[in-house]
Amino acid sequence: VGQEAMRQMELADDYPDVVVGCTGGGSNFAGLSFPFIGAKLRGEHDTRVVAVEPANCPSLTKGKYAYDFGDTGNLTPLVKMHTLGSSFLPPASHAGGLRYHGMAPLVSQLVELGEIAPTAYTQTECFDAGITFARAEGIVPAPEANHAVKGAITEAMRCKEEGVSRAILFNLCGHGYFDMQAYTDYNAGKLEDHAYDESEVAMALAGLPSVA
Repeated sequence: VGQEAMRQMELADDYPDVVVGCTGGGSNFAGLSFPFIGAKLRGEHDTRVVAVEPANCPSLTKGKYAYDFGDTGNLTPLVKMHTLGSSFLPPASHAGGLRYHGMAPLVSQLVELGEIAPTAYTQTECFDAGITFARAEGIVPAPEANHAVKGAITEAMRCKEEGVSRAILFNLCGHGYFDMQAYTDYNAGKLEDHAYDESEVAMALAGLPSVA
């Protein structure tokens, strides 16, 4: 996706100043952002990369960078990543694809190196952004993609406040036409933000495997 995006930007005779992606386990986000991060590390461009995760499963913004299992059954090899603990069960949300206790090791390492700026938004904030996008573009984003939309809108508003022009690239990674009930609930004021339980995270992190 990132390589294709680079080609598309070339066709547009432009290059992104900011790259924004939704982040759950990291595969979607890495596919978009890693080619641009590579170009930055080679000194070719200076691009800001933003990872947007759900506030009720904030592995990058609230998790611990440590060795942990990649699954709840503790069957995988240990990997060093940002984690909320493999036994942590995130609260229910419509962005099911982003409900994962950990983060891809390479994404985690790049956050530690300062190459990725992580941020988190609530479910209702993201659906509000999705509605704004749908009204402007005629495309209903998937709940997961709404996180990237929210991140892109936030970056655009920052440009407006600072009086600068920046090219912002984000990945609309899915449509929401199978999620219309979620949008119906949002418009009816029934969509709730379920905060993650800090005590449950603390318990899960207390159970992290011991690594010598």
